[in-house]
Amino acid sequence: MIEAEEDFSPPPEAPVFEPTEEEFSDPLGYIAKIRPIALKTGICKIRPPSNWQPPFAVDVDSFKFSPRIQRLNELEAKTRVKLNYLDAIAKFWELQGVRLRIPNVGGKTVDLYNLHKVVEEEGGFDLCRKERKWNKVASRLGYVVGKNFGSQLMKHYEKMLWPHDVFMAGGSMPSTPQPESIEEETNIKDSKEYVSHGMSSRAPMKSNGYMRRYKRAAPEGFENPSEIEIAANPELKKLKLYGAGPKFEGLGLILKDGKEEVKPEPKLERVKREAKSPRKDNQHSSNTRSKTGTFSSSFIETLVCHICSQGDKEDCLLLCEGCDDSFHTFCLVPPLAEVPKGDWRCPKCVLKEVKKPLNPFGFEQASRLYTLQSFGEMADQFKSDYFNMPVHMVPPEMVEKEFWRLVTSIDEDVTVMYGADIHSLDHGSGFPTKENEAIVQDDEDYITAGWNLNNLPVLDASVLCHISSDISGMKIPWMYVGMCFSSFCWHTEDHWSYSINYLHWGEPKTWYGVPGSYAEDFETVMKSNAPELFEAQPDLLHQLVTIISPTVLRKNNVPVRSD
Repeated sequence: MIEAEEDFSPPPEAPVFEPTEEEFSDPLGYIAKIRPIALKTGICKIRPPSNWQPPFAVDVDSFKFSPRIQRLNELEAKTRVKLNYLDAIAKFWELQGVRLRIPNVGGKTVDLYNLHKVVEEEGGFDLCRKERKWNKVASRLGYVVGKNFGSQLMKHYEKMLWPHDVFMAGGSMPSTPQPESIEEETNIKDSKEYVSHGMSSRAPMKSNGYMRRYKRAAPEGFENPSEIEIAANPELKKLKLYGAGPKFEGLGLILKDGKEEVKPEPKLERVKREAKSPRKDNQHSSNTRSKTGTFSSSFIETLVCHICSQGDKEDCLLLCEGCDDSFHTFCLVPPLAEVPKGDWRCPKCVLKEVKKPLNPFGFEQASRLYTLQSFGEMADQFKSDYFNMPVHMVPPEMVEKEFWRLVTSIDEDVTVMYGADIHSLDHGSGFPTKENEAIVQDDEDYITAGWNLNNLPVLDASVLCHISSDISGMKIPWMYVGMCFSSFCWHTEDHWSYSINYLHWGEPKTWYGVPGSYAEDFETVMKSNAPELFEAQPDLLHQLVTIISPTVLRKNNVPVRSD
């Protein structure tokens, strides 16, 4: 039986250390002291003495940043696999002018991904039908046996998934009547139309209004990050790709003439080329389509079917949106009962489109610049609206549990924003430095303090003090500005070094850690949970764009601690 998603169970808390003032005066010495304990958990928390209160040194008025856009259910490994599959099925039918509707069986939406997976494990559609395995398929998917659910699943599979299976295998469909459209084969009341995610990193498109189909409200101020002029935006120019790993993969940034720019997105307009199919008259004028996009009657008269080479029965003649070849509906294999309502593509163009490899997944960058105040106001409004209660009354445990529910949900798409990898040399550090002019005399000791993250990496006992060049994220700290549900994905720290973070102000942040000794076990669980992602992108774990629930890791004997 296909395992259902388990409810999130918070992992045990990481050890908390409270150094004395004397211990705290030697940062690296104290880290070495607690190292044997912290190594066993992979993460720990250090509470400074109560009198250690460094000022927040960022110029709040001038600090501006452009956050990343995060769609939560695209972050979780297995959920992204399911979305990729549903997108592929939706694209397959959309190219043929048909909308995909997800059916409802037994009072719940059919999980098409797991349905396909189970059928493949049982030997494929033909074998399941021949040996009458559909009750077993239904049982493995969690349906009650004996209520005709198996036959319903077989019907939906045959109409929605089997044509895609055969097509991708390089075969042709048998000459059996095709449904007029998938939505007409499904009870509209009990089904819902699937709108492809079209993840922008692999299929950039402009969208009017808020992205895709969201049950929750968008964060106020959310904008479509379609076209950003990096050269004209001094803040975005500062967001360089620093560090040992490609942390901004998939943003659409390209280097041109020494400047960072954004790849222009394709305009949503169709430009008709001269048709390639056989014509009755090869000398037809190129001005056969009016400005409104319709074909003239003289052009239609020149079209002939690419299969039978006849131009009769023009009301049954389809023109491919991809290559302009024309086909009779009854000449296709299988034949179409009627002309599709939407855009239609011939089998050759469908195959070309559906076999295009996916581009690496990555985050988009928002087009709007935020100040800390405007970002905070947007974040508070989003959180208050989402939980329908004042921000300060939402417990962190509720946020954590809801986050892990959302990242595994196919039906609910929630988008948040996260200011990540903001370079402190360009924007200023949260800790005071010599460049700060507004630091009061009582706070000047924090400028040279060892726990100041501008100083800690280059203390005399640190190996990094022997490196003369600046290394962003290691010698030079990055800043992060988060909101409810924003996240930084699982990763191994750069060069397998330690990482230290200081929360200057704001709401609590939850961290998860795995001991370094379990790194290989962690990767094994990730790969077994979503092998399709790693087949397409073997270095996925270096991209910092994928998460997996601590509950799944712990179930597979990978210890996880939270902070």
